[in-house]
Amino acid sequence: MESRADAEVVNFGKSIIVPSVQELTKEPITKIPHRYLRPEQEPHSVLGDELLPSVPIIDLQKLAAGNFVDSELEKLHSACKDWGFFQVVNHGVSSSLLEEFRLEIENFFKLPHEEKKLLWQQPDNHEGFGQLFVVSKEQKLDWSDIFYLTTLPHNLRKTDLFEKLPLKLRETLEVYSMEAKNLAMIILGYMARALEMDAEEMRELFTNGVQSMRMNYYPPCPEPDMAIGISPHSDAVALTILFQLNETEGLQIRKDGKWVSIKPLPNAFVVNIGDVMEIVSNGIYRSIEHRAIVNSTKERLSVATFYNSKLYSDLGPALSLTGPSNPAKFRRVPMEKYVKDFFARKLDGKAYLDLMRIRQGEENSN
Repeated sequence: MESRADAEVVNFGKSIIVPSVQELTKEPITKIPHRYLRPEQEPHSVLGDELLPSVPIIDLQKLAAGNFVDSELEKLHSACKDWGFFQVVNHGVSSSLLEEFRLEIENFFKLPHEEKKLLWQQPDNHEGFGQLFVVSKEQKLDWSDIFYLTTLPHNLRKTDLFEKLPLKLRETLEVYSMEAKNLAMIILGYMARALEMDAEEMRELFTNGVQSMRMNYYPPCPEPDMAIGISPHSDAVALTILFQLNETEGLQIRKDGKWVSIKPLPNAFVVNIGDVMEIVSNGIYRSIEHRAIVNSTKERLSVATFYNSKLYSDLGPALSLTGPSNPAKFRRVPMEKYVKDFFARKLDGKAYLDLMRIRQGEENSN
């Protein structure tokens, strides 16, 4: 395995370079190009809002308060087991930072296309503007532009890309990145307590973990029912912390076989369990399939911050959660291999996680 000194040359993956959807929509169009047509997607419409179960809301201040911790901790545990999604309020990230970050990202996507080209993906690396998980020229595309970059630890950063970012965005990104990391570590700590997992094992896994960000821009779409903003998938990370920048809804999760829309609360984060946490918890917590839909009149912007275990670690069920009476349900692989293999595939629901499952009889085959 590579040493930590080699971390600077890690390339997590590449994606075939595709045109900008935002540029495509600058001229009025009534039909979307063939490559974006996705009629096979399940209908966007779901049950009326009044019939939908609401995503759990977790109050971080209550978690931190000893006299409330048990009921709020049980609420967190239930959200992770039954939903895989929850919203976090009273999280301690200042509203002024969120507003500043919001403005900088909005301005970032408004940059002239010529300036964005300097920040576009390269053929051998998927960081920058573009789309992810495009593995063939014939593949159907999502109705979105994204900007993707690895943010932590610092030695994994693509420094030439960071240096080209607008200065104010770069400065705000630095602060937000650390706030998101601290929040992820706090949530992971409470999850360890709820799982009755060894707290030190959780800390060891995730201290100095890999963090990346995906800034999403979903333009209005003339045929919203024939397109998809991002294909259904689960995240190959431990936790995703989503910051919704405007009021336009679009995030949907698959709950009990139906697509349920999430309405983000003001100044709250939407947090979801990723495949890595399903593996670490040995299946107690569940990653959830989700997608983004688009609409005909409004753009939508969001930032997903992904938090993962440290790169040079092995990924597998926590040792403190497995034993003779509770055998491992997932195999153990190097974290670096797991991430690279994920980015080499098309998004396809939870298919990638399923490859990690230990089949009946397999544990005795070695």
